[in-house]
Amino acid sequence: MKNIKVVLLLLVFGISMPSQAGVLSKKRNVLFIAVDDLKPIGGLYGDKTIYTPHLDKLAQTGFVFDNNHCQQAVCAPTRASILTGKRPDYTQIWDLKTFIRDKQPDIVTLPQYFHSKGYQTAAIGKVFDKRSVDEKHDSLSWSIPYLEAEGSSVVGGGYMKETRRVSTECADVADSTTMDGRMALDGIELMRQLASDDEPFFLAVGFHKPHLPFAAPKKYWDLYDRSKIKTASFTEKAEGSPDYAYQPGWEVRSQYEDVPKDFDVPISIEKQKELIHGYYACVSFIDKQIGLVIDELDKLGIRENTLIVVWGDHGWHLGDHNMWCKHTNFEQATRSPLVIALDDKYVGTTNAPTEFVDVFPTICDLANVKTPNYIDGLSLEPIMNGDRTEVKPMAVSQFTRWPDRMGYTFRDTRYRYTVWMSEHFRSGQVYDASLIDDEELYDYQKDPLETKNLIGDAVYSEVRKSMVEKSKVFFNEAVEKKK
Repeated sequence: MKNIKVVLLLLVFGISMPSQAGVLSKKRNVLFIAVDDLKPIGGLYGDKTIYTPHLDKLAQTGFVFDNNHCQQAVCAPTRASILTGKRPDYTQIWDLKTFIRDKQPDIVTLPQYFHSKGYQTAAIGKVFDKRSVDEKHDSLSWSIPYLEAEGSSVVGGGYMKETRRVSTECADVADSTTMDGRMALDGIELMRQLASDDEPFFLAVGFHKPHLPFAAPKKYWDLYDRSKIKTASFTEKAEGSPDYAYQPGWEVRSQYEDVPKDFDVPISIEKQKELIHGYYACVSFIDKQIGLVIDELDKLGIRENTLIVVWGDHGWHLGDHNMWCKHTNFEQATRSPLVIALDDKYVGTTNAPTEFVDVFPTICDLANVKTPNYIDGLSLEPIMNGDRTEVKPMAVSQFTRWPDRMGYTFRDTRYRYTVWMSEHFRSGQVYDASLIDDEELYDYQKDPLETKNLIGDAVYSEVRKSMVEKSKVFFNEAVEKKK
């Protein structure tokens, strides 16, 4: 009865009520959370041994892309791709030293585009890789100057008390004494400032852990019993695979004094368990910080109109194939977390192949912002709203092996096909089968650990043929886009 009276009063005084269409057309805020070196683990991925209650909670009200892959499993290239919607062969970022705008000065980034559509854009922490942008974290992207993260930064970087260059640290300190702990608090304060304005906002918060060193406050280490931690069950190279497809683990072996530098000296089982323990502790630590930032949306009363995107820039090998790194075209490196949450209309999970270039158009669709026509990816909203089971037949990743090889890997719902091209081949060039150095094929239904390269197995001849044809479609489309 009260509602009827309100409506009658509005009609009497000539005041129109907002239509449902008007409400839905309102531009939504975007909270864009990046996590460095986070592989898809935790309860939301079916692993109850990893303590991630805040990500699990987000997944229950959001959409989990279980077969999502990065464009290149290393920080600068993959971040350049997700933040521009363009593949590495367009951005020309394949390493950790090239500036995006040196190669593509007119490229428009995701936050830059949203700013052009009336958004406030702001960031704190590791969003781009600093080695690929200017000192202001790509100043053209942010309407509010980039906020430097502050916190622990003793000798060696990323530690709380340790001054030696060691691979792990467990210190009994408060979260706020760490860089990521401070960043969560500063990110919350930045969100409060943005929420006080009438304009919609795009806020990016980038956490550094679980990147090496695996340093986290003691309470997160205490969540795990090291004696129960299992090391990788398959630590060999896949039978029939090329040696150069692997990475010897230079990041952990060359930079930390407590890990053997000689690649021929195995890392002891005890040390492997310590590294895995440290990685898990860092994941749980970051899970907590993500929870704090997301909870602030509820406190501010803006959760309902805010699109949340949580992503890890690539996976990480925790001893499988005897690798402790990213930097490969294997599943543990390319498969990357992606969770998108908005409202109860978009709740679920999918095994459809998706990739980071799809994030830009998806955010545009869900935030009610027109998608630009130059993006390499496709919107995932049709999967989220149930209209389609997939939007593409495969996800494409790549990794270089210097001096002149580029490996392109194609992942569908079951298989991975990798083709290694020589003579500095890049997509956008006409496909030339004579440049193929090696091929790999893996069946994740029957061989999830990638123990054997099936490329020469007669049983898989039709699968190989199909995957090769799919790869050719990708290469041919890249040529057409370049025209």
